[in-house]
Amino acid sequence: MDYRRILDRIRTTVRSASYLVPSSSVPEAQREALAEVAASIADGETDPEQIRRKIHQLHAAGRIDRVMMLSALGVLAASPHVRDYAEAARLAGQQEFAALDLGGPSKEAYLASADRHRGVLAYLLGRYEVALDWFTRALERERTAENLGNVLSALIRLGEMAEADDLLDRVRTHFPEEVRDGLEARILEDEDLARLRAG
Repeated sequence: MDYRRILDRIRTTVRSASYLVPSSSVPEAQREALAEVAASIADGETDPEQIRRKIHQLHAAGRIDRVMMLSALGVLAASPHVRDYAEAARLAGQQEFAALDLGGPSKEAYLASADRHRGVLAYLLGRYEVALDWFTRALERERTAENLGNVLSALIRLGEMAEADDLLDRVRTHFPEEVRDGLEARILEDEDLARLRAG
């Protein structure tokens, strides 16, 4: 893996077509159902098997499509309460194939989601260069606050503070307000981004 080439890809991505920003990775009709799943995973009290059943039920009821079902199952598998990284990797692969099969207007966002899942797995395993590559792929597909935050987090872990500062400055001066505000909120909430906080 050519680490410097990844940094060049990040620079190119944030310098071109920054206005092409989708409003959300998740189709609006599925957001409520996925928010329920996210809350269950985050609370840490719900049995993972119960959450898994709920995800399948939401898919069976038509509240989430197959791609988002696989995404939710992948998040659950990689969560601190499960930590089944092999299963999470398998689900990311299935999600990618499902996104390609489905096609349509959400295809790039869905593929970015699969890239992001793979990046998170590499990050959790301490493979920060690999994580940066996957997060950059996600950012190339979809210029969102979440993807930018992930790239910044990997850069910080790699000790690339100058690159992180340059990227953050570029976002603050050239990206749409929605993305800027979303990234600033992430910086305030995410301890992995704490070094970017003002003061």
